[in-house]
Amino acid sequence: TDRRTHRPAAGTSRAMTEHAGRRCCLGWDFSTQQVKIVAVDVELKVFYEDSVHFDRDLPEFGTQGGVHVHKDRLTVTSPVLMWVQALDLILEKMKASGFDFSQVLALSGAGQQHGSVYWKTGASLALSGLSPALPLHQQLQDCFSVSDSPIWMDSSTTAQCRQLEAAVGGARALSCLTGSRAYERFTGNQIAKLFQQNPEAYRHSERISLVSSFAASLFLGGYSPIDYSDGSGMNLLQIQDKVWSQACLGACAPHLEEKLGSPVPSCSVVGAISSYYVQRYGFSPACKVVAFTGDNPASLAGMRLEEGDIAVSLGTSDTLFLWLQEPTPALEGHIFCNPVDTKHYMALLCFKNGSLMREKIRDESASCSWNKFSKALQSTEMGNKGNLGFYFDVMEITPEIIGRHRFNAENIEVSAFPGDVEIRALIEGQFMAKRVHAEGLGYRVMPKTKILATGGASHNKDILQVLADVFGAPVYVMDTTSSACVGSAYRAFHGLAGGTSVAFSEVVKSAPHPSLAATPSPGASQVYEALLPRYAELEQRLLSRARGPLE
Repeated sequence: TDRRTHRPAAGTSRAMTEHAGRRCCLGWDFSTQQVKIVAVDVELKVFYEDSVHFDRDLPEFGTQGGVHVHKDRLTVTSPVLMWVQALDLILEKMKASGFDFSQVLALSGAGQQHGSVYWKTGASLALSGLSPALPLHQQLQDCFSVSDSPIWMDSSTTAQCRQLEAAVGGARALSCLTGSRAYERFTGNQIAKLFQQNPEAYRHSERISLVSSFAASLFLGGYSPIDYSDGSGMNLLQIQDKVWSQACLGACAPHLEEKLGSPVPSCSVVGAISSYYVQRYGFSPACKVVAFTGDNPASLAGMRLEEGDIAVSLGTSDTLFLWLQEPTPALEGHIFCNPVDTKHYMALLCFKNGSLMREKIRDESASCSWNKFSKALQSTEMGNKGNLGFYFDVMEITPEIIGRHRFNAENIEVSAFPGDVEIRALIEGQFMAKRVHAEGLGYRVMPKTKILATGGASHNKDILQVLADVFGAPVYVMDTTSSACVGSAYRAFHGLAGGTSVAFSEVVKSAPHPSLAATPSPGASQVYEALLPRYAELEQRLLSRARGPLE
């Protein structure tokens, strides 16, 4: 087998010769642990996939999980040349397998959000003068003023976050402006830290890219602009006007605007592919590069969310993706510009107590059996006779509460529930929290709303039934293992078709459809319309109690 894909190497090349001459778009994903590629043909079928795993395939960089965690446990970086070399490796693998690059119409991609890359003065000359005789990493090794890029796992910038919020009038003001309060991983705060701690490296950076726009720059042979959607994860972009906030730029570092360049719509064609790829790999000189975006926005595209839709990823932590028309930014969650519709927005909400909490309650109340867990959901009624529960064994982030809290129908706190009541209280509580917080960001369930469920718990029909009931909308499931890659290929087709002037949903209408998993039970909306305000009120009560009298 090929050690990089765990697939039979010969099988890959056989498959490739079958697919020679298939016109397609490529979707890239520069994620935390790997670089991944898919090729999607004009009928929107995926016919090629490959990846390079950093720890396994580039062991010389000494990463664990694709990153270096520093001694302070707060600083987390990745070597920028590792990303460059991973691209060399994957392109060589594709070439060796017989991939026909001349058939690629356009490419786009995704990058892990918030990470930043610092191009050294003079790097643009190296980018525009690449020699097709050499791999990229040999030609770009002296092009970065910071060799280890700060990434989304970094939490070392608390001081800079407080400075930024103070500069614009507080956390809520910053959230209204940029879509999020100040977060340590957000790029503006990382840039501020670099400027404060290493002003020399900052001064010698002629351009600062996100991981997404850095990857696009490699394909362009010149600097690619930052797109609106990934640019929303920086605490720097005014999400309403789609321009850099002068107040935020000024609070982070001097001359920052010229180092960032002007942001562009996510579906923009940013240029044609560099002649380097034409000469070295046989790409067509007409192949277009569509702006790269963040991995979360690219996943929204890959899941083909539309107005009013929600995607719920039920994993270790649970994540909610929302399509929003009129956002109301809050102190929790994030609002980004929508990657496939410049007039609309998307929101992300993260809930830390996800599958581990479900597994704990399963072990305690259903003797470690999902089967018994499901039976408990089937045998208890919607609304759980008014019993509500909050289950946060680790400190929750939406909202900041810890512990287990149970309330009976009279809103009196009780110490325990019977096993089956406990199970329903957990699942109803998790989904009511999601709806309450989504509505807090301006989301409203619409008649055409679809809920897309992904991740481990999306295989459990009884859990999905509760999700459909709480939101009063049908739940669908689909395979989303490569949604950021596939979404990037879809976005390449969208950019090619005209971008802002064409509806994304039109471009992807022939893509595979998700399958229906659950529809709301009769009477569900009445039950939960009554319970949701109670749930929200109890959550507020717990929050005030957690914060204590000082606040």
